[in-house]
Amino acid sequence: MIRLAETKDLDAIEQVYAAARAFMRASGNMLQWVNGYPQRALLEDDIQKGRLFVIEENGAVHGVFAFILGDDPTYAYIEDGQWPNGKPYGTIHRIGTDGTIHGAVKTALEYALQFTDEVRADTHADNKPMQHTLSKNGFKRCGIIYLENGDPRIAYQYSKEA
Repeated sequence: MIRLAETKDLDAIEQVYAAARAFMRASGNMLQWVNGYPQRALLEDDIQKGRLFVIEENGAVHGVFAFILGDDPTYAYIEDGQWPNGKPYGTIHRIGTDGTIHGAVKTALEYALQFTDEVRADTHADNKPMQHTLSKNGFKRCGIIYLENGDPRIAYQYSKEA
């Protein structure tokens, strides 16, 4: 089940992200989500803005993701490729699980497709499991975007038409 995250979920959400960071490190991804990212203040802001969602199973939080409709400023510039179209889109950010559930990207994508036909996501070059998962779920690699701090990310887009 997917539902909007609430402030009371923050401890569970932070545990999910801790497990996701541990999985990244074990998979050789040492540079993504460092220094406790995503920080609690960002999560609180996402909750306040109604864009943070939890994936629950049997009443427990096992996954989390942000879903944001509208233009993402970090996607305005893309190199080594291009976006497939200029249609309105939503973005899945900060998706993670505690490792006890499977199919979180598929679940988040199905949720997002209720609101838009175009969904974008990005990930670190060292995050091979996420690259595989995005491709497996129909996302196409589009190029390289840069975060606000200048860090590069591989950008993907899912198009319902494709």
